[in-house]
Parts: sequence; C-alpha cells; structure tokens
Amino acid sequence: MKKKVISLLALLLVTLVLFTACGGDGTADGDGLSGRVSLNGSTSVERVIASLIEAFGEAHPGLTLTFDATGSGAGITSATEGTADIGLSSRHLREGEDGVDATVFAIDGLAVIVHPDNPVTDLSTEQIAAIYTGAITNWSEVGGEDTPIAVIGREAGSGSRGAFDDIMGIEDQVQHDQELTSGGAVITAVATNPFAIGYSSLSAVGDTVRIVTVNGVPCTEETLLDGSYPIQRPFILMTQLGTEPSEAAQAFIDFVLSPAAREIISNAGVVQVQ
Repeated sequence: MKKKVISLLALLLVTLVLFTACGGDGTADGDGLSGRVSLNGSTSVERVIASLIEAFGEAHPGLTLTFDATGSGAGITSATEGTADIGLSSRHLREGEDGVDATVFAIDGLAVIVHPDNPVTDLSTEQIAAIYTGAITNWSEVGGEDTPIAVIGREAGSGSRGAFDDIMGIEDQVQHDQELTSGGAVITAVATNPFAIGYSSLSAVGDTVRIVTVNGVPCTEETLLDGSYPIQRPFILMTQLGTEPSEAAQAFIDFVLSPAAREIISNAGVVQVQ
C-alpha cells in the first residue's frame, strides 16, 4: 500500500512538472521563447503593432515585448545602432539610411480629413499640394465656402510628414498653420475646426472627422491593395544590418509576416503585404 502511495505521488509530481512546462494552462509554448524584445519607432504603427504584440505575447507568455512610439527617424536610428531589437518606420528609407535590414509588412493610407460640416468631398492631389504649399488658401477655390483654410500637419521628422511630403512632392515647401506631434492630435484639431484640413493614418481615423476622396478614389483597404489610392505609405520592420536578430525577435518578425497576422493587421486598418 505504501509503495502504491509513493508511486501515485511520483506520478502526480511528473504531471505537475509537465503542466508547468506547458505554461500552466494546458497549452504548450512549444518553442519555449523567453526574455525581452524591444521595438522602437513610428507613432503611426502603434495601433497595429500593439495588436500584434498582444496576440504574440498571449501565445508566448514567457516573452516580454515593449514598444516605444518615438517616430520613424528614431526607429531607423535605434535599429541602425542596435539600441532596439526591432525598429519601425512609416516611410521609405532615404539616401544614407542604409544601416538596416528592412522589410515592408503592411501598407497604410494617409487619409485626408476635414470637419464633418465641410461640404468639400473630393480633392485632387494637385489641389492638396497647392493647399499645403500656400498656393490655395480659401475653401472657395476648391468648391467650398468662402473661408480661409486652416492647414494642419505633422511635425518635421515624423514618418507621416515625411511620407506625405514625399508623395505630394512638396518637401521643404509646406506652410502649416499648425504642426502637431501625433496623428491623434491632428484628428482632434480638424474635428474642432470647421475650416481645417489635415491628414492621418487611415487606421486612426474615427467618426469625429470626414475622409475626402482623392482624385475621386476613397481611402479603403481595397484601394490600397490595388494601388489606386494615391497617398499611401509602407509600414516597415527593421533590424541592424549584418546582425542576426535574437531568436525571439526573429520569431516575432516571422509572425508579423505570416498569414496568422493578416486579420490582426486588417482589423487595425492597414493591409498586410502579401
């Protein structure tokens, strides 16, 4: 009887060890990932990357992932210098920014937004460029009311500003009434000013503002995928050039690029690169 009790206790102990090794909830973290992965970069990717981090973290409870939303320039620098495991940019790399391995994981539309009461529903890329360079200053010039246009944009150095200026061909020519440090701040400024225009990541735009069509094309997932919406930009993952990412960092990158992440990325308002 005593031997049977000892055998039963031993069996229970083995079962407990196996249960603990599987994460304690009956589901194994098969690759045993642990440690920390640091991400740094564009504020525009914050919504989608937070969702991806949450999903990946749930599958790998022994792993800690952190993200600092510091801007695309800082993300490129942190990847180049190796101060973060993964950098994130919401604009294409420029000449001289060659110290990283870069992979585009999603496409984002920069939505042009106005106040809901603004009667203007469509603008051409030429009109938008003229507004942002000061050649057009009144809404009446583009089919709206006879009121001055309040031009809202992002601060120099942000990924959104860099992408918008590059796409519109207006770099070093922009004339803002306000330069703000986040897409959320731009949305708030436009939502509270009936005469304002701004731009923000499609994923961040809610019902407090209205998105205008550009060249007659709406900013949607479909028009981003088929390339017909003209103001779009890449979301880029970066690691230090010539340095192998850690096992955990590479596993996260592989997850972001996998079919398993497609719905998460789509729900965040951007489109996974196929």
